[in-house]
Amino acid sequence: MLALREVGGSEKNVYMDKQSGKDFNRPQYKKLLRKMKKDDLLYIKSIDRLGRNYAEILEQWRMLTKDKGIDIVVLDMPLLDTRRGKDLMGTFLSDIVLQVLSFVAENERTNIRQRQAEGIAAAKAKGIRFGRVPKPLPENFHATYQRWKSGEITGTAAAKACGMPLSTFRYRAEIYEKAKLS
Repeated sequence: MLALREVGGSEKNVYMDKQSGKDFNRPQYKKLLRKMKKDDLLYIKSIDRLGRNYAEILEQWRMLTKDKGIDIVVLDMPLLDTRRGKDLMGTFLSDIVLQVLSFVAENERTNIRQRQAEGIAAAKAKGIRFGRVPKPLPENFHATYQRWKSGEITGTAAAKACGMPLSTFRYRAEIYEKAKLS
């Protein structure tokens, strides 16, 4: 917001999505596209704020500049200003910079996912559990489990006796069984 204020942008003309830039199926981006018309000027803080998918960034850039006739200024990369250099050399330089930055944006997204997976694996290796803490087993679980296991009662009856859904009873019975075998 600060960068856009510095170039004189009005807050009523700011479109900001709160979700990932992994694709262009974002509500505010779609709204922006509907509002933009020929000869409008679009300020973008950084190319990775536009998107994180190399091919889609290039496709959207071309659609905005060529099809809609919009000028784009990327604030943190002065070479990406379609208002200047509309000759062949300027277009060529903009295209090269755009391709490099689009590649970097997608590569960063890939790196983020990999680092996230590594972090989760490391946390699990340390014994950190994800998700909510399971409720303690009801007092009658052991006896009810034994009756269900011997075929004396059905799974539905066992789940009802323990006050839990059948799927939960089966899940907890599986964990209980594995713990007994250990």
